[in-house]
Amino acid sequence: MRLDVVTIFPEYLDPLNVSLVGKARAHGRLDVHVHDLRAWTHDRHNTVDDTPYGGGPGMVMKTEPWGEALDTVLADGYEDGAHGPVLVVPTPSGRPFTQELAAELSTHPWLLFTPARYEGIDRRVTEEYARRLPVYEVSIGDYVLAGGEAAVLVITEAVARLLPGVLGNAESHRDDSFAPGAMANLLEGPVYTKPPRWRGHGIPEVLLSGHHGKIARWRRDEALRRTTAHRPDLIERCAPAAFDKKDREMLSILGWAPDPEGEPHGRFWRRPDDVEE
Repeated sequence: MRLDVVTIFPEYLDPLNVSLVGKARAHGRLDVHVHDLRAWTHDRHNTVDDTPYGGGPGMVMKTEPWGEALDTVLADGYEDGAHGPVLVVPTPSGRPFTQELAAELSTHPWLLFTPARYEGIDRRVTEEYARRLPVYEVSIGDYVLAGGEAAVLVITEAVARLLPGVLGNAESHRDDSFAPGAMANLLEGPVYTKPPRWRGHGIPEVLLSGHHGKIARWRRDEALRRTTAHRPDLIERCAPAAFDKKDREMLSILGWAPDPEGEPHGRFWRRPDDVEE
């Protein structure tokens, strides 16, 4: 996969040289290019922003530097043999970034990121390039950052670990929290390693039992507990077929009940007396 990032803070992307992404680059799984947007400015101050039409606070990133930068990056990529680019625009007003979207992005051979600063990029830039290639406007959460570079790091790491040959164990990502089809999209439960006791804390005996069936059941139950505590919406969205008899018993203990007969889909809901205020 080829990955290009155009930014006014190239140094912010230094983490792309370390850890999993860095290894993917070293092994040729990721071909990363970081570009300084100011290289495409033509005034002494390297200006990339201006005041917004219609007034209002803040500044807006200008069309000219972005247009020249994206044209050059695309042309260079094609010349290097890259193909199938998609534009990824980190923005709080974009589509929520999920594991499903990470998997979708991982199928593209070339991602071109446009992390913005200030109040964002002049809308005409996105509209122009949407005429040439697919555009993903993506939000990593319901909050606002100073710029989109942090979102690039998040998205890149989530996508890179899905690429063939990046993880040591090719099956590792299949049981991740939020992985499509994994654990009915439940959160993962707690994990433990050696030593068996640490500062007076032990580990659940079932993990020492060697009984794979009991261990699998314990992990499933803990996933249901954690999801109930932190993301009950995931259980509410699950289809009834995602839960077996033992799941339903644990869900009942945790305060869940199936919708009354006649309600659509028969999904689970929290009994009011079991929901914390």
